[in-house]
Amino acid sequence: MKIVAQIKEPVNKEMELFEKKFHESMSSKVALLNRITYYIVNRKGKQMRPMFVFLTAKLVSGGTVNERTYRGAAVIELIHTATLVHDDVVDDSNKRRGFFSVNALWKNKIAVLVGDFLLSKGLLLSIDNGDFDLLKIISVAVREMSEGELLQIEKARRLDITEDIYYEIIRQKTATLIAACCSLGACSVSPDSDDVETFRKFGELIGMAFQIKDDLFDYGDAEIGKPTGIDIKEQKMTLPLIHVLNNCSKKEKSWLINSVKKYNKDKKRVKEVIAFVKERGGLTYAEEKMNTFKREALLLLDKYPASDYKSSLVLMVSYVVDRKK
Repeated sequence: MKIVAQIKEPVNKEMELFEKKFHESMSSKVALLNRITYYIVNRKGKQMRPMFVFLTAKLVSGGTVNERTYRGAAVIELIHTATLVHDDVVDDSNKRRGFFSVNALWKNKIAVLVGDFLLSKGLLLSIDNGDFDLLKIISVAVREMSEGELLQIEKARRLDITEDIYYEIIRQKTATLIAACCSLGACSVSPDSDDVETFRKFGELIGMAFQIKDDLFDYGDAEIGKPTGIDIKEQKMTLPLIHVLNNCSKKEKSWLINSVKKYNKDKKRVKEVIAFVKERGGLTYAEEKMNTFKREALLLLDKYPASDYKSSLVLMVSYVVDRKK
């Protein structure tokens, strides 16, 4: 059995019902919108985020979910989809998971409006059902994701990024949404309990490890659908590069910064930067940090009794750091 199917097994029934409810939550009276949302839904990924919601809820409650859990999963997926549609506009990207992106097929104006529609659908789903505690969790995540993206853009211009700032960027940009999934799951079945904060932290730690793994792919040789060196070409400062920048001579630092600033489109120079970062232990350092986040996340599960849901979450944490793409 593939690892994702194995992770999903204890919540298969919930995920099937969720699909139906999610389709319903996207419906509109505008035919064009329905055509676009139908296109988006049929090109879905692994659906890790709703899985986090259901697995967390079932672990906390001892095996049950409720309507709030389904709404929480739908809200997170609506918001996540909205951010992906907007991201493709921001990045001027024509492909998403191997298919044409919304902006490539329907142009930027429609893509931005569709993203706005999905965002408002998600927020209204919570408001209409009085799930204000769930709405607060997701609203904080949306704010932080926007701040994280803008902080990264601001720092890319000057390349003056420290390790602490890097962690803050990835915490906001990536980890905050996974943190929201896990705290939503806990909050849907056990509001006002300590579990909500425990699982927020759990999701945040997994998100940090997930992003560092993504950064490491930029230096790999494997075919992962993302060309090697793309982060350098886009002047994104990732952990392997930051570590080496902070631990090399003045002359080497100046060469590295110059390479990223002025020669980031030069394939030969980008290859030299990748080789230098590898040689100076940037990848090893990033892997150690990623595994530290993984260990901290697993420690938080220790206080919960053994169950299929716990096993799936443990497997999910391992999958995040062991995945090949």
